[in-house]
Amino acid sequence: MEEKHSFSITTGSLVRAVAVVAIAYALFLVHSFVLVVITAVVIASAVEPAARWAGARKIPRVPAVLSVYVSVTLILAGLFYFLFLPLLSDASAFIRTLPAYSETVNSEAITTSILEPNTFQNFSANLPVAELSSYFNSLASSLSQGIFSSASLVFGGVLSFVLIIVLSFYLAVQDDGVSKFLRIIVPARKEQYVVGLWKRSQQKIGLWMQGQLLLAVIVMVLVYLGLMLIGVPHALLLAVLAGVFEIIPLFGPILSAIPSVFVAFASGGTSLALIVAGLYLIIQQFENHLIYPLVVKKVVGVPPTVSILALVVGGQLAGFLGMLISVPIAAVLMEFLSDVEREKMAQAKEA
Repeated sequence: MEEKHSFSITTGSLVRAVAVVAIAYALFLVHSFVLVVITAVVIASAVEPAARWAGARKIPRVPAVLSVYVSVTLILAGLFYFLFLPLLSDASAFIRTLPAYSETVNSEAITTSILEPNTFQNFSANLPVAELSSYFNSLASSLSQGIFSSASLVFGGVLSFVLIIVLSFYLAVQDDGVSKFLRIIVPARKEQYVVGLWKRSQQKIGLWMQGQLLLAVIVMVLVYLGLMLIGVPHALLLAVLAGVFEIIPLFGPILSAIPSVFVAFASGGTSLALIVAGLYLIIQQFENHLIYPLVVKKVVGVPPTVSILALVVGGQLAGFLGMLISVPIAAVLMEFLSDVEREKMAQAKEA
């Protein structure tokens, strides 16, 4: 005999469903402010290790946090004026000379019988050189107005930028400010778990940033010095590309070597291209056998594949702020999923 199943919708369940939909809609309407708050929490969490280090040495928290903000501001300003703006100018010059490079590479390849005659024939025609060059020039012009206006542009407006700085500073100057903030917005029965989850995730984020930044800077400096000594054009742009590609596991060094070999082949022929390829091979071997074991393997944080996916998804969903908070959110999700897996295994053993 068939069993009849009946479903009933109570007033309480209907009210809860409407409340969930209303909250979701409200969050959608204020998603920009939510991004600002999450970014402020991430920045305050990044400042926390320095504040704890200062506290252990009897340095008051407010001057310590303030010195961190001032130091970071000066460093970013120096990078902005002495690295980022010259990098944009170099990128614009590189885009303008790409057609000439492609023609040179095509003629050299035909002469040396390395490639088929029409390999690069249509490269210049299909490349929007004028549009790309105009974009880089306009970007450099808008950013050269000043670091404050540029930061406001990157962070989605002056108000968002100011709110991020003020909120992050307010959370950082308080002793364990991020944990107190989480306790305010999280239900009481979940406070302990959420705070512990964030602290574990914060450690992973710190380790990931230490490893990736240190590795990228070392590779960037080595590539820049090597290309400058050899005499390859656009050494700064190619070195920054090498540092950025370090975040890609396995294929990063290969991808970063391709444009450098291309430029070297176009400007100096086969001999210079072979020297540049040898330079990248030496740097890669040096990285694999010395830098990577000393830096990355001792600071295991977020896996490279997860960080790449998080950065791509965050950038697509919320632009620069999405990229900024993507890896911390990925670290939190990894820790949460690990907790769920451990709980499942514990329940299985008990059963």
